Amino acid sequence: MELAPDLQLPSLPEVTLRALEACHDDASFQTISGIISADTGLVGRVLSLANLTTESHEGRIRSIEQALICLGPQRLRSLVLTAALNQLQFGLGNDDWRQIRDFWRHSLTTALTARALATLTGYPYPEEAFMLGVLHNIGELVAIKATTPDARQHYLNNQSEVAADLVSAWGLGPMAADAMRYQQAAPEESRDAGHLVKLISLATRLALSDAAGIAAADTVFGLSEELTREINRRIAHEVTGIASSLGIALDDNYDGERATRELQEVILQQAIVNQALDFAEPGQTTDSLIAEAANSLGLITGSSVLGFAPRDKFLALIAGTGTDAPELTISPNPGGSALTEAFNTGNPVKLTGRNRTVLDRQLLSLLRTPSMIAIPVNAGSGCAGVFALGSDETRQDSTLELASLFSHRLGQIVANRQATGQITDSAENLQQELDRQQLRKQVHEVNNPLTIIRQYIYQLRNRLDDPDVHQELDIIREELDRAGDLLQQMGQKGTGPEHAGGISLNDELDSLSRIVEDSLFDDGKRRLRLDLTDNPALVSGPASALRQVIINLLRNASEALPESGGTVTLRTSAPVWQNQRTWVELEISDTGTGIPEAVRDKLFAPVKTTKGDGHSGLGLSIVKQLVDDMDGIIACRTGSGGTTFRILLPATLHKKKTPDDKPTGTDQ
Repeated sequence: MELAPDLQLPSLPEVTLRALEACHDDASFQTISGIISADTGLVGRVLSLANLTTESHEGRIRSIEQALICLGPQRLRSLVLTAALNQLQFGLGNDDWRQIRDFWRHSLTTALTARALATLTGYPYPEEAFMLGVLHNIGELVAIKATTPDARQHYLNNQSEVAADLVSAWGLGPMAADAMRYQQAAPEESRDAGHLVKLISLATRLALSDAAGIAAADTVFGLSEELTREINRRIAHEVTGIASSLGIALDDNYDGERATRELQEVILQQAIVNQALDFAEPGQTTDSLIAEAANSLGLITGSSVLGFAPRDKFLALIAGTGTDAPELTISPNPGGSALTEAFNTGNPVKLTGRNRTVLDRQLLSLLRTPSMIAIPVNAGSGCAGVFALGSDETRQDSTLELASLFSHRLGQIVANRQATGQITDSAENLQQELDRQQLRKQVHEVNNPLTIIRQYIYQLRNRLDDPDVHQELDIIREELDRAGDLLQQMGQKGTGPEHAGGISLNDELDSLSRIVEDSLFDDGKRRLRLDLTDNPALVSGPASALRQVIINLLRNASEALPESGGTVTLRTSAPVWQNQRTWVELEISDTGTGIPEAVRDKLFAPVKTTKGDGHSGLGLSIVKQLVDDMDGIIACRTGSGGTTFRILLPATLHKKKTPDDKPTGTDQ
């Protein structure tokens, strides 16, 4: 039985729903990629479509992210929408959905294990191993969709060949096909096979978490039982976390039919909203869009609606349904009403349970309803308008859900048009200029005390003869100058991103080491050593977050040293190539006794501290979050000889490699 390479396969409804919501919210490419890569059905669809575009690219696809880059944002969003619509046509029952849920867990476990093994054993393309781990049992997914018992049994009996044929059809290369074809080969037969074959074969066994898999790890790669069990524990924890983030229940209470109904409702809502916003035409002012949107919002929600838009320093009522909108202008400043709170916070506000201000009562009179909801239209960095929707308590939640989706999409339209110059509202431009003038005035006021502080530091420095104190005061002055420069940039019109040129990691480490040396390494026993690369070490991200990461890890490292003393080393390397990106590497090492085993399993999670009073136990969880926010990677190795935290930070102006990029000597 031959399969078409562009086959449609079922995905867990929760995954499809999260991917659909992420696309609709204009989430980052990385976010959408992270959701899709966890699901075999969606990955298969991505690869089949990407294969059609690879003729113009050099080299074969080695990762899911590379395939998504081939598709581009627009095709990706169309793929997710098509997958969501197809999802509703499979007609699967709860037993089928539980089988797909179990399939999803096993394929994801295999993929994560394959990537971990690839990194551990030095395979140069760990994301390729992850991708093939996701696909290794795709034949089982094909069997679930099969329409006859004979066809289903055929695909189950030939899973390895089904996966190999599809991988070949998608242009992933002969080694990838062999990894699928020989995934069930005995460990004794795989010891001298290609690296990729061994990775997938062992990962499929370890995903079962049984004794045979532990033994196979020793046979294939010589991995100890302790290390193999630790890999299994870590992967199981990671799978649980991913399932939780996607809303997938891993116990017997999983209800796929309920999740499918939720997906159906979201698809229907989005279709209604997109149809209702079909009125938008190029060249319309924001006021015109808000006015017409008020009428459309009233039609799809069945509610009376009032639309307000910023006018000079006020909010003006510009449209209403079911009534002639009177002339009404109000102050946008917070005054306790639901409308002004929604405008200022950017969040929907229900009137239910609130003290009703005079404005609330005026709006209820115009809406002719017992209650209302205020919905802001968030466009870029500001609020383009706000709607007041009449409602009663029996249907507030459903009205709020649909109205929020509508206003979010409207805000995207307004923001896109403002960004491309299609909307030029003189009132908005005037307000922006007034805001900038106010900001410049505030910056000037803040700079005054900074200037006085700098002057006092200068005078104090001249009165003291201690060179060490001079050096510390110079550092304080440098930081004050830096703060003043940042404030000055904020007050300038049209300033670029805060760190467009990148942050020098070496400069930050040199500065921070001088600050902490006297506080953390002042007893003569503890030493701080810097081993900084001579190459430029420019990283992307906010300087404040970078400093917090360094200080937290430095403090932990100094406290880990024994009473007899020891050394903490700060080491940088640049450039570093990993996962088709260019990074700057930071290592913070200590010669302490290592992290206790009980702490390692939850290293980056908030836990009860083992350091005693004065410590919250949140330090490493905050560090992990900050590194994640900077799009970085953090890892730890620890033992009786000490602990090292290794951090990869995106190099400034790094360029992700795409299939168009020609390999260079440094990339091999």
